Amino acid sequence: MNMRVLSFFAIILLPAVVQAVDPIRLRLLSYNIHHGEGIDRKLDLERITTVILSVKPDLVALQEVDQSAERTGSVDQPAELARLTKMNVVFGANIELQGGHYGNAVLSRFPITRHENHHLPNIDGSEQRGVIETEIKLPESNQSVLLLATHLDFRADERERLASAKVINELVAKYPEQHSLLAGDLNATPESNTLQQFELMWTRANETPMATVPVNQPTAQIDFILYRPADRWKVVEVKVLDEAVASDHRAILAVIELLPNKE
Repeated sequence: MNMRVLSFFAIILLPAVVQAVDPIRLRLLSYNIHHGEGIDRKLDLERITTVILSVKPDLVALQEVDQSAERTGSVDQPAELARLTKMNVVFGANIELQGGHYGNAVLSRFPITRHENHHLPNIDGSEQRGVIETEIKLPESNQSVLLLATHLDFRADERERLASAKVINELVAKYPEQHSLLAGDLNATPESNTLQQFELMWTRANETPMATVPVNQPTAQIDFILYRPADRWKVVEVKVLDEAVASDHRAILAVIELLPNKE
């Protein structure tokens, strides 16, 4: 084959090589840690850390986290979890508690370039809830992902959860093209009106319910990972961790891939 023919094939093949981009795989864990207190009533953040690190997550959404509260020894739990996991952390304080605060946290292996905690609707003087909005810079890429981490009202009356779901949907609607993830304890089951409200804009990582509570013998799923837009993500695996002592919830892990642009 002469050089002219080789050059021709090189020109034909080059665009395909340049445009080939691999999906970006992320391991996202959602875990209600019950301020580090297990069902054996032992307060043990190192045990929580062992659960987290057992699945080698890239991103972690944590609920029921204390920051410098007396009941948990005035320990700054977000900072301590960041130290133990060697991950970046942001904390969203929703309630003042015993000289400190109580809320949600996000751990990330990757840089957190922006974060903001939003208080959610509070109906009839309930426990104040919130959602942390974080922007995560993905490795070896000019892309970022928006991760929202939340914990919704637990009462049987669904009004506050529905109102919160609407606020979260309105929040993410400001970023229509942004690759987004939502994780947390939604205190609602897959068939609930709350999940139906979320699913107007989000897709659940697991279509078939996977129970996360009660921790000893789970029968219901109230902890979820969701994503949007639906056509930009591929779910590789979802599983509920079988650890049943460190907290009163089981953690849920989703392994998902951000797909390359179709353009």
